[in-house]
Amino acid sequence: MAKKDYYEVLGVSRDAPEAEIKKAYRRLARKYHPDTNPERKEEAAEKFKEIHEAYEVLSDPEKRARYDQFGHAGAEFTGFGGGPGADFGFGGFGDIFDILFNNLGGPFGQRPRGPQKGADLQMEVSLSFEEAAFGVEREVEISRWEDCEQCRGTGAAPGTKPVTCSTCGGAGRIRTTQSIAFGSFQTVRTCDRCRGEGRVVEKPCTACQGRGKARRRRKVKIKVPPGVDTGSVLRLAGEGDLGTRGGPPGDLFVAIHVRPHKIFRREGADVVCEIPISFVQAALGDEIEIPTLEGKTNFKIPEGTQPGAVFHLRGKGIPRLRGYGRGDQVIKVDVLIPTRLTDKQKELLRQFEKSTRGDQYQARGKGFFEKMKDAFMG
Repeated sequence: MAKKDYYEVLGVSRDAPEAEIKKAYRRLARKYHPDTNPERKEEAAEKFKEIHEAYEVLSDPEKRARYDQFGHAGAEFTGFGGGPGADFGFGGFGDIFDILFNNLGGPFGQRPRGPQKGADLQMEVSLSFEEAAFGVEREVEISRWEDCEQCRGTGAAPGTKPVTCSTCGGAGRIRTTQSIAFGSFQTVRTCDRCRGEGRVVEKPCTACQGRGKARRRRKVKIKVPPGVDTGSVLRLAGEGDLGTRGGPPGDLFVAIHVRPHKIFRREGADVVCEIPISFVQAALGDEIEIPTLEGKTNFKIPEGTQPGAVFHLRGKGIPRLRGYGRGDQVIKVDVLIPTRLTDKQKELLRQFEKSTRGDQYQARGKGFFEKMKDAFMG
C-alpha cells in the first residue's frame, strides 16, 4: 500500500512552520494513542505509527527538505553509503551508481573502516497527569548491544587476539588490475576473508561466537523534567547500542505518553477543570472546596456567578517546559438546575420570580429586555 502524504497525515499545509507541525503531532498522538483507544487498539496503533513517522520526517529540516524534493524516497535516504539497494528516488540509476562506484573503488563501494556510532534506541514511557506536570524519575529496562564480557569486545577467545588478515594485508579491500584495449582497468572489492575488517579471529570467543558483542538487559534511570506532554521526546546520550571500531554508543530516545486525568485537562501550561455548583450558590455566592494539582483548596464563588463563568488561579497550572513560571488553573463553573422539585419548592420559586425585576438579572452586553426594546421600538 502506497504511503500517504506526510503533510496530509498531520493535517498541515506544505508551508506549515515547525511549531504548527509539532502542535498537530501532539494533538493527533493524544487522539490515536493505543492506550486511549482500547476498543480499536490495533487500528489506533497503525495510525499512531503513521503519525509518528510523518512527524519524524517533517520535524527534521534536512529530512523535510529531501521529502519536499523527492517524496518518500528522499525522506528514506540517509546519505551516501546509507543503505544497500537505496536508489535515492531515481529509479534504476541507483543500481548503476552502485556498480560503477563499487568497481572503481569510489565512495559507494567502500565500507567505512573508521569509528562508527552505535544505533539509537527508542522506547515509550507512560506517565500520570501529575508526573508529567511536576516531573518524575523513572527506572526503565532496555536491551542493547554491549561489549562481550568474556572477550572484552575483541571477538577472540581468552588468551588470543585478532590477527591482521593475510589476504588483504589489513586493508579490508582487494584491488585487481585488468588490461583492456586502452590501458588497464582497476577494480576494488571487499576482502572475502575478513569481510572488510582488515583482521580475522582465528579462535572465536565461545560466549559471543566471535562477534565481540552481546545483548544485555540494563536498567536506566530517566529524569523526566516538569511540564512534558504527550509527544515530548527525551534524549539520553550514550545509552544506545555499542559503537563499532571504537565509535561512541548510540542514544536512547524516550517518547512520552501522558494518561488522561479524571478531572483535569491540559491547555498549554494551563490546567482546566469544571466545577459544578447549585443555582443557589451561584446566586448567593459561597466558599467551596476545589481540587488542584497540589491538593484541595478553598475557593470563593462570588455572588451572581453566571453559568459558564471562568475564573483563574494564577500560577496553579503546569510548569512551562522551556520557560519560566507556571500556567494557571482555569475553573469553569457549571450551574446545576434541579430536575425534581416538590410542590412547596415550586411555589417558593414562583413567589421569588414575582418579586424580582428584569434589571436584577445579569447578562453579557445589553440585557434581554434592552434588546427587546431595540428590536421592536427602534
